Amino acid sequence: MDFMTGVKKARTLELGELQAHMGQEVCVNGAIHTIRHMGEIAFVILRKRDGLLQCVYESGRAEFDLKDLKEAAAVEVTGVPEEESRAPGGIELCMRSVKILSMPSVPMPLQISRWKLDTSLEAKLNMRSISLRNVRERAKFKLQEGIVKGFRDFLYAEGFTEIHTPKIGARSAEGGSNLFRLDYFHRPAVLQQSPQLYKQMMVGVFDRVFETAPVFRAEKHNTRRHLNEYTSLDLEMGYISGFEDLMDLETGFLQYTMELLQREYAKELKLWGITLPKTDRIPAVRFDRAKELAAEKYGRRIRNPFDLEPEEEVLIGQYFKEEYDADFVFITHYPSKKRPFYAMDDPEDPRYTLSFDLLCHGLEVTTGGQRIHDCRMLLDKLAARGMSEEGLEQYLDTFRYGMPPHGGLGIGLERLTMQLVGEDNVRETTLYPRDLSRLEP
Repeated sequence: MDFMTGVKKARTLELGELQAHMGQEVCVNGAIHTIRHMGEIAFVILRKRDGLLQCVYESGRAEFDLKDLKEAAAVEVTGVPEEESRAPGGIELCMRSVKILSMPSVPMPLQISRWKLDTSLEAKLNMRSISLRNVRERAKFKLQEGIVKGFRDFLYAEGFTEIHTPKIGARSAEGGSNLFRLDYFHRPAVLQQSPQLYKQMMVGVFDRVFETAPVFRAEKHNTRRHLNEYTSLDLEMGYISGFEDLMDLETGFLQYTMELLQREYAKELKLWGITLPKTDRIPAVRFDRAKELAAEKYGRRIRNPFDLEPEEEVLIGQYFKEEYDADFVFITHYPSKKRPFYAMDDPEDPRYTLSFDLLCHGLEVTTGGQRIHDCRMLLDKLAARGMSEEGLEQYLDTFRYGMPPHGGLGIGLERLTMQLVGEDNVRETTLYPRDLSRLEP
């Protein structure tokens, strides 16, 4: 009988461990990224989880034949690490022996060893598990990991509790027609557009809550910025004095996360040549004023006074970059008719709400604001909009038993990653996109 006693130290080393074993025989594993023949010697580049390792094959010194190796083979290499400034990471491994763990049965469909994967977005998405073996493509999702890590770590430090809400429900938080409907054991159900109602209810339990999870929008958009399933970084915060508390909190999250990326993801940032956006001071401007500023400077007529068109977002972002060198800008006081029923109206002008969007380089990446916490006000808002209380009974009951002033926000993870990396299509920063035409892989 065997007993498991915990994680044991691996026999093979990772890249960060090689420096302590220079000149000693070591064992490493990885996939053969590429083989470069140079006459009597060859460079065998191994792809590992934390980067590339240059291995040197010399005929007569190695105990195997180079012809036995193929690109994409998984191998275990024994050799001696030495310093080499021209190698990735400044270390190369002089190969002694190789154990083949697996061998590909077909040629690679993409040239993943190239610096930039020179193929169409469609091809990259159709062969996602292969295209992401390109280290530069893979780096986008390491950076995305860093954003989620920053979100979690920052909010834990601020006293938030992580929750997990259901994605199948009887009714949506946002209402409207853009819902994926399904049969749930012969009962009508929908995929949730947001965890909004649940996270509000949990404010009455934990005061501060957050979640990182998928949300679903049955919108028939086919643009570079829309997906039908995306990951939302959601939070809800009780006992706020105003929606400005939420903007302060998000600014703090962005500051923390940019520092974390700079510190722990420098290699990925270098692969993309990324200069991280400034977060020390983020301007906040009213919705109507932002539209006026962009219209005045760029001569664009305001066509819709109650919404921001994508072109307006770009121009507003451009305005604040040119005038204040700001990469982010909060747009506050959105019109009430463009916000859901639970949004708190501005008591000074109920045509507008105590809410905001955050633009990053001219693209909306966050929507948030203060919520109505008084049950009577919620019921009046529902009635004014001609909405039924059906399906909202438990949500409304929570407020009947008392709720603190609160608010929250949701950040589109893929959009924020897209803007940081500088891609022009959100599918580039989505692991497996779901849109109007794509349901596989």
